[in-house]
Amino acid sequence: MRGGVTIGQAAEFVGVTVKTVRHYHKLGLLPEPERDGSGYRRYGSGDLLRLVQIRTLAAAGVPLAEIGPLLDAGTDRFAATLADVERQLTDRIAELTARRDTLHRLADGDRALLPDRAVTLLRHMRGLGFPAEEVAATREAWVLARALVPDGFDDYLTHFEYALSDPHLLELTRLAAEAATWEPGDPRIDELATAVADHYLAHPALLSTVTGLRAGNQAATRYRLIAHHGEKPTPAAARLSALFESRLRAAGVVIP
Repeated sequence: MRGGVTIGQAAEFVGVTVKTVRHYHKLGLLPEPERDGSGYRRYGSGDLLRLVQIRTLAAAGVPLAEIGPLLDAGTDRFAATLADVERQLTDRIAELTARRDTLHRLADGDRALLPDRAVTLLRHMRGLGFPAEEVAATREAWVLARALVPDGFDDYLTHFEYALSDPHLLELTRLAAEAATWEPGDPRIDELATAVADHYLAHPALLSTVTGLRAGNQAATRYRLIAHHGEKPTPAAARLSALFESRLRAAGVVIP
């Protein structure tokens, strides 16, 4: 390139900024050309080639500190370094892909924190007419359950799935939600607690929805965190729950 070009032209031709070219000079990646008679540095074709190589390697993810030795190295080392950079980029792509998938799951709400099976059950609850507040509370409890008692979570979902297929239990659940608005001394609370406990005792698989997450080391403490998360029960609801558990204990069911 006869006479060479100025630093601004060199930067423009290669697609970088003047500041970047000067940074490469400072790092020793690109030797500074001699000044001409007018006091300007002139960049020849060799300088531009070196600048293109630096820019390309930097854009590919090669650390600037490694570019100088890499360009001055032999063919074997150059190829080995590029292979290492490729492996790093592959790992980075996998990480970014996982993050993107997480964002997609976040856009779907429940799927970021719960497995598909749990999400399907939550949708089934909505379809069965469970109040939105109860579905939301169940979702939050399940997020905690999966984190705090992961070993028993899948089995718990199996039993919960069974519970949703029980029409009589669904009716009792509807009455329990209604009972939260009753006066705590309402005699119907005693009757409902007995009916629910009797139904659970008659269907042992249902008991696992009460006790399934409680077994195991420290599980009782963790279960209490799950069971009472966000809970502000009305006096009637608290009495119904206490009577229900009392009847189960009286029948020999272990509830920590």
